[in-house]
Amino acid sequence: MSMAECGAIILAAGLSRRMGARNKLLIEMDGRPMIRRVVRAAVDVCDGPVTVVTGHQRADIEAALAGLPVLCVHNPAFETGQKSSVVCGLKAAAEAEATLMMLGDQPLLRADHLIWLLSQHRARSPRQITVPVNAERRGNPLVIPKTLKMLLLADPHNPGCRSFTRAHPEHVQPVETSNPAFFVDIDTDDDLADFQSRREAVE
Repeated sequence: MSMAECGAIILAAGLSRRMGARNKLLIEMDGRPMIRRVVRAAVDVCDGPVTVVTGHQRADIEAALAGLPVLCVHNPAFETGQKSSVVCGLKAAAEAEATLMMLGDQPLLRADHLIWLLSQHRARSPRQITVPVNAERRGNPLVIPKTLKMLLLADPHNPGCRSFTRAHPEHVQPVETSNPAFFVDIDTDDDLADFQSRREAVE
């Protein structure tokens, strides 16, 4: 069997502390939980496995994804922060030529945005990590080639995407875009209130 062209790791383990008692990933948008919107976009694009890393309110997240062809992997160390979820996802995800490293709280992202990012990755240098940027601002998701995936875990004291891409800029290719879908995530009630106007800018 040939290797898949694209897989995805979606981080959905966070505590949502800045949203108070609510889990932001379960907030409904257009009748669907936010996490389902994001995961659906990845499923629509990827021909390989989509891995969702869970943690906080694991059962509720999995229920929100019922019926989608995804692998849910629980991060027992989710309270230590996002880095542990990145490591958990990288270890669990199946091999693919390229892997999207995605956040679960970017509801502006649609399948066509992911297709555009992957096309930029393949057209430029598919052996580098592709990062959407707007001037000095870095966005998400990242596109990680299979040749670099395990290198993100090579430093046991500081694993993960952020530390690796900053320590090894020679392995990173920035892709300039002003599309807010790559930069808007929802952490607070103010972010949520701003969601509708941002979505109008994308659509």
